[in-house]
Amino acid sequence: MRFNRFLILGAVSFAALVSAQGGAQAGAFALREQSATGQGESFAGVAAGSAGVSSMFWNPATITMAPGWQSEFHATAIIPESKISPIYTVPAGLAALGPSGDIGLDAMVPASYTSYQVNDRLWIGFHNGAPYGLVTKPNPVWAGQIYARTTSVFSYEAMPTVGYKVNDWLSVGAGLRAQYFKVRYFSATSASPFAPSAGLEGDSWGFGYALGATLTPFAGTSIGIGFRSSVEQKLEGNFQYFGVPIKANLVLPESVSVGLSQRITDAFTLNATAEWTNWSRLGFPRVTNALTGGLLAQAPYLPLDYKDGWFFSVGGEYRINPAWTVRAGLGYEISPIELETRSPRLPDTDRVWLSVGTTYNWSDQLSFDLAYTHIFSVGNTDINLAPGNPTFATRGAVLAANVDSKVDIISAGVKYRWDNPAKAIPAPIVRKY
Repeated sequence: MRFNRFLILGAVSFAALVSAQGGAQAGAFALREQSATGQGESFAGVAAGSAGVSSMFWNPATITMAPGWQSEFHATAIIPESKISPIYTVPAGLAALGPSGDIGLDAMVPASYTSYQVNDRLWIGFHNGAPYGLVTKPNPVWAGQIYARTTSVFSYEAMPTVGYKVNDWLSVGAGLRAQYFKVRYFSATSASPFAPSAGLEGDSWGFGYALGATLTPFAGTSIGIGFRSSVEQKLEGNFQYFGVPIKANLVLPESVSVGLSQRITDAFTLNATAEWTNWSRLGFPRVTNALTGGLLAQAPYLPLDYKDGWFFSVGGEYRINPAWTVRAGLGYEISPIELETRSPRLPDTDRVWLSVGTTYNWSDQLSFDLAYTHIFSVGNTDINLAPGNPTFATRGAVLAANVDSKVDIISAGVKYRWDNPAKAIPAPIVRKY
């Protein structure tokens, strides 16, 4: 019966993921929105277990903090708005094609988690979700159409996990990641308003792993570190419109998350996160003609060339009473995309995350989470496709533009404990006579 429930949970989550496309909100085209609980604190302390069972995404060792048999289901609505307004083009006639309109598309990103305590030292778990996602779609006719019309990234990842409690202060964990990845990369064939679209489309499966450890040096203090490996995706597909089969190897980045959770009082806990992602390993993925083995003449490489990304956040959680808990967090993200590499497909920049959230415990077995985040762009968000920008080399037209972006994120989660949690034994009443 337990195995059948695991299969049902996995099937439901997979069906939800197949219908979802994500708008990237974790630097470049990654998705940080994996937990409503974690989002309520801008993901502060998630590698140290602040997000409950869903912390296994960042650190698989955190499942040893979840007694019994527990599951979590999260759904996140990402509501972006990003507009590109041209200010200078060469040829000058490109500017007459107008602005991009809102290139961001709303998206729903689901994730699910289950952990099962085998005995007092061993846990097993399972996660599936979408670690990467992006959809940008400007007006079909606009000043930058030769650089971008439709861009989409879709992913699905399943991760069976095991956690082991070595002793009272140390736990370790590991997960095997099976990841599906699909990309569509389309633009106009010319600057004509009637130009058709052409571009790359491909998909593949890749495999990686996750490792983690948690330390509890003192009562009320938890330190966690998690590592998610790189995943090589050997994409196969077609260069649409020209009908050429293509291949491209894309190595998705590894990341390290460090979390701290410190109980200040019985009701208040302070959390913090630092995360590094090795986006610089993307470079310029080569695109080859699958028939000849040579570089594709029309698009020999993908001009990514990102730098490393960083994310820092602090947050707090306050338990009002046994039923209600509230939380809030502030995050700062250093984007892997700079002015020299920014393109109309993904006009990313440094951002500030401001989040609030709450948990309602319906019973000892069932609880609900809700979180809201507003993301503010900071610094220079302009586009300057000119000599020196790798995207410029693909078409050779100058495009200078202003970008105006903002993002709202709403996330909800349901947590359920399948076994019967042990009831707390009331403390004896002591009377003085």
